[in-house]
Amino acid sequence: MAYQHTNSKGVTFYLNCQEVTLKGGQKNTIYYFSKDKRATACDLPNDRSVQESPKNGFLTLKKK
Repeated sequence: MAYQHTNSKGVTFYLNCQEVTLKGGQKNTIYYFSKDKRATACDLPNDRSVQESPKNGFLTLKKK
């Protein structure tokens, strides 16, 4: 089940994740929010929390 969050402006965002390979060969997972459901949808990791910008309602993930 994909994680979804509705911000203070009433817009619903869906969390997506993608594994990328860095130049040194190390693999890293990136997380981003989108307004539509995508095939890369994922659950919220246990070590992260969602924060919302009070100015524009933009969502970000922060490590706990």
